[in-house]
Amino acid sequence: MIRTATDTDIPTLMCIRSAVQENRLSDPSRVPASAYQEFLAVSRIWLFEDAGGIHGFAAADPRDGSIWALFTDPAAEGRGIGKALLPYALNDLRAAGWRTASLSTGPGTRADEFYRRQGWTPDGMTDGGEQGFTKAL
Repeated sequence: MIRTATDTDIPTLMCIRSAVQENRLSDPSRVPASAYQEFLAVSRIWLFEDAGGIHGFAAADPRDGSIWALFTDPAAEGRGIGKALLPYALNDLRAAGWRTASLSTGPGTRADEFYRRQGWTPDGMTDGGEQGFTKAL
C-alpha cells in the first residue's frame, strides 16, 4: 500500500534513511526530524507500507522541482518499492507546474543505475561531487 506520511512516521523514515548502504547521509544532523516536519508543511512524503511496516519513502520538493528523497529499507530491496514510489513524487511535481524534475545521487551507485533505468538523463556533476539527473515530466 502507498500512502502519505504523517508526523508520527518520521522516526521510521529517519531509520530507513540512515540504514541505506549507499548514499549514506554522512552527518544525520543535516536532516533532523524538524526537516521532515518542515517538508510535510509544503509537500507530501509517500510511503510504501505493508503488514510488515514501512519499507520505503519518496518525496518531491515543489519549491525547486527536485526529488527530495527516495529511500528503501535495505531489508526490502529488490521488491520494486522505489519504482512504485517514484511516480507519486513525480506527479506531485507535475501538479506543482514543473515540466522537468531534477535530482542528484552518488556517481556509480545502484541509485545512479536505478535512475538511468527509469529514464533519467545525466546532467553533469554537482558542486558536491554527485551525479545530477533530469527527467522530462
